[in-house]
Amino acid sequence: MMEFDDLLAYMVKEDASDMIFKTGGHPSVRIDGVIKFLSEEILTAEYNNNVVMRILDEDLYERFMRDGEVDAVFVLDGVGRFRVNVYRQNGEVGLVLRYIKAHVPDFEALHLPGEQLKKLASLKRGMILATGVAGCGKSTTLASIIEFINRNFGRHVVTIEDPIEFVFDDNLSVISQREIGLDSRSFTFALKHVVRQSPDVIMIGEMRDKETMDAAINAAETGHLVLSTLHTVNAVQTVERIISLYPPHQHDLIRLQLSMVLEGVVSLRLIPRKDGRGRVPATELLMSTPTIRECLVEGRTKEIAKFLTEGEYYGSMTFNQSLKNLFESGIIAYEDAMSATDNPDELALVLRGISKGSSGSRMDGLF
Repeated sequence: MMEFDDLLAYMVKEDASDMIFKTGGHPSVRIDGVIKFLSEEILTAEYNNNVVMRILDEDLYERFMRDGEVDAVFVLDGVGRFRVNVYRQNGEVGLVLRYIKAHVPDFEALHLPGEQLKKLASLKRGMILATGVAGCGKSTTLASIIEFINRNFGRHVVTIEDPIEFVFDDNLSVISQREIGLDSRSFTFALKHVVRQSPDVIMIGEMRDKETMDAAINAAETGHLVLSTLHTVNAVQTVERIISLYPPHQHDLIRLQLSMVLEGVVSLRLIPRKDGRGRVPATELLMSTPTIRECLVEGRTKEIAKFLTEGEYYGSMTFNQSLKNLFESGIIAYEDAMSATDNPDELALVLRGISKGSSGSRMDGLF
């Protein structure tokens, strides 16, 4: 069996996002979203237990033994920083390590809509959410927003994370990073006190429950810029997920609050690059507009998707618009664009150049 350090070095060298250790299974990595086995050798319980003992300190190990799972961060000198989840499966130890790049890429390097995100990052108050499935780049997107703030504004940014992922060096801003379990006992407890820490920007690692959402909305209402993530697949589902956290008699109130504080939703889906060199995000972007705010207040959330298309003046963007741009630029293949869309019939029309607002296309011959 390869040494643990060598496996991590290989992971970084191959630009793998995750490494998976399952007792009784083969060591594997995820590269461009696809699992690749590294060895025919079987990971033994002894090997995995030794890895876990190396990664977890005494307190975290006790928590793992009590709860059956725990999050941690592991730093290997000369190799990199890794977010780790240790868990049990079939009574045996399993763990997944995610590589956290030391350098926070800017919007352009991440192929994100830079002008819109710069506008959002420049706001002094409100709520910005990054959404998508696990591993789609939500944390990296928030990190790039924080780094943009850090390079351009003199603000106090407080992050509340479980665990801390990207580590920031103060530039023009002061960035205080707090880890659940190490610096505070829970998200709810940390958020209860965060407004007393003189923050301008508050980053919450993940919205997990109604209490966290309450605190985030309250912070946005009282003049802070709040950043967070949700595991939702698009802007409409994001709004409806937030509303669903509350009992029906509070829905009118929460929609009113969202209409006042929700400034942007950045939904991400990673698409394989046509040249085989990794993946690129397709982005749905909801920017706050008078029409979107009106939809929220009046409960017409299903209509938000339609108004995203018409909100291009404000910087809004649908997944299909993003996929069209990536395809026209030659970055992604037609088949991958079609497999990523929620509305393949509409996208097919867009790519053929015969959708609303188009007048023919040089791509017609491809279909």
